[in-house]
Amino acid sequence: MDVDLTLSSRVDAVKPCKTLAILDQATDLLKAGVPVIMLAAGEPDFDTPSVIAEAGINAIREGYTKYTSNAGTLELRTAICQKLKEENGISYTPDQVVVSNGAKQSILQAVLAVCSPGDEVIIPAPFWVSYPEIARLADTTPVIVPTSITGNFLMDYKLLEATLTEKSRLLILCSPSNPTGSVYPKKLLEEIAKIVAKHPRLLVLSDEIYEHIIYAPAAHTSFASLPGMWERTLTVNGFSKAFAMTGWRLGYIAGPKHFISACAKIQSQFTSSASSIAQKAALAALSMGYAGGETVETMVKAFRERRDFLVKGFGELEGVKYSEPQGAFYLFIDLSCYYGAEVEGFSVINGSESLCRYLLDRAQVALLPGGACGDDTCIRISYASSLATLQEAFRRIKKALLTLRPSVPV
Repeated sequence: MDVDLTLSSRVDAVKPCKTLAILDQATDLLKAGVPVIMLAAGEPDFDTPSVIAEAGINAIREGYTKYTSNAGTLELRTAICQKLKEENGISYTPDQVVVSNGAKQSILQAVLAVCSPGDEVIIPAPFWVSYPEIARLADTTPVIVPTSITGNFLMDYKLLEATLTEKSRLLILCSPSNPTGSVYPKKLLEEIAKIVAKHPRLLVLSDEIYEHIIYAPAAHTSFASLPGMWERTLTVNGFSKAFAMTGWRLGYIAGPKHFISACAKIQSQFTSSASSIAQKAALAALSMGYAGGETVETMVKAFRERRDFLVKGFGELEGVKYSEPQGAFYLFIDLSCYYGAEVEGFSVINGSESLCRYLLDRAQVALLPGGACGDDTCIRISYASSLATLQEAFRRIKKALLTLRPSVPV
């Protein structure tokens, strides 16, 4: 008998991750001996700080390798509460925190916990590639609110107000932003909060994973710290970006107990507790001082130097547009002036995906198409690589772009 190969409608609704697809293609080229420069993924090039690594090693040596409580160790959740109070101005108790296998799991569990089929999840664009797909996995409808490069990719609160309906259940905010590096000023967040307060069903998921990677004078504001927003905000954070711990897989969510208990219930039937070893390492990370101390400050200084190099370089190319990132480690750059160009032996450049394929083929640099983030005019460049690597990547990209004629007047 033939096997029924039907997949669930839920899976069919989800798009494959563009970041991983490009990484796979670039990795295949690397294995074939092609010297590809990888600037598609959001992974710091720094090693995990030694004090954190040693804490993980010691956990293994001391036999701290068993399951922990489902929501995370009390010790770590208490330390997270202290961090949120001191750095973010928001107060929680350990039973209002769940530690998970990365912030992505925290976000997925939050959407599953608070949204029902048919609800709407409001997502400003450009967005992190996984937000809409997580909404679809939860049988909800992602509703995209566009922003503009001239407005620094910040959501217009009036447009948000016009978008909301009775079905609106969750607003996702990411500041500093992946993929744009934009940082929401406190005054704009306060205007958004006023609108949120008018809608009793509307909750906010505040993704703050890049909070420590921020460039003065920009400043981070936790949405839950705004008047009246603690009760309806789910704050997500983690250790991957600021502490260079991507492979340790550890994130967390904090919020009102009613919602956090639901997240914990899902996790109990999903993965159970996060790694005991990673949790010990996270404790060491939180002991490094305010906002990660001098170690994180040094990383941020390097990221800023890299940002400044790319902004200056691309700013000198005719027709290229950008909004200078205020945080994170991404440059979301408008290269649509090259769309429509015909390339011998390649095809027509008709969007961000074909431009990225062209740059991978001709410049041997892997980048993320902006179309995957909801804005096909742009591409995302991760500058979480050494300055020397970025200098070589820019040289290659510039050479490849100069063979294309801008298709629109500049």
